[in-house]
Amino acid sequence: MNWRATFVEMGLDNTLQGDHLSNMDGVTNVYCDESCHLEHDGQRAMVFGALWCPEAKKREIAERINEIRLRHKMPKDFEFKWTKVSLGKIQLYMDLIDYFFDDDHLNFRCLVIPNKSVINHNHFNQSHDDWYYKMYFNMLKVILKPDSAYRIYLDIKDTRSNSKVNKLHDVLCNNAYDFSRTVIQRVQQVRSHETQQAQLADVLIGAMAYRARGLNANAGKTALIDRISKRSGYTLDKNTLYREEKFNILIWRGSEEP
Repeated sequence: MNWRATFVEMGLDNTLQGDHLSNMDGVTNVYCDESCHLEHDGQRAMVFGALWCPEAKKREIAERINEIRLRHKMPKDFEFKWTKVSLGKIQLYMDLIDYFFDDDHLNFRCLVIPNKSVINHNHFNQSHDDWYYKMYFNMLKVILKPDSAYRIYLDIKDTRSNSKVNKLHDVLCNNAYDFSRTVIQRVQQVRSHETQQAQLADVLIGAMAYRARGLNANAGKTALIDRISKRSGYTLDKNTLYREEKFNILIWRGSEEP
């Protein structure tokens, strides 16, 4: 199979190329999560997000995140989570965000659905789960390159997580013509409290969801979002360029893809 021709046809060739994303000689770990992903959860906005780094750098990154904990005298088992952001812990989380932007090996992409009511499953003859997998592929396709290898990790959500992980692996490989699974080597569950990168992803995704929902009651969260906006150079409510390397945003309005 001509991988290059296949990915050119799909629009995946040469996407997001640059020193930050290139990992030609190794494997890239991708840590995924989503916020307000259920169809009828009463929340207007939804966010899919992925944080990625070279597999060879994962231990070093985990150590740097642990150093932030130690510097702020937090216990080693303290879990960074968006729900824990407050004014009392604002410098702790500011340091975490600054570390993300300062480390060239860490990158983030998110797909934001500002209003889930525009989703028309009947029109596209699909279930919410079908749409869920399509959105995951739409988010990840910019990250994937045909001459690299990826291991994708998802936070454990519920009793259906294992079957959803298997289905997602199938969908991603089929859509990327990766039938031998040489590009997307693995899709598996992880526990966020055991994975530093997954915790960082949770904070970034939570910030984007809070911003998309138009909330501002928590001063600590608002300050952290302002920090992300300043460090990224984006307002966080508009699409970035398709090839944005560090902090990539796609705002899905319901007209791009089903």
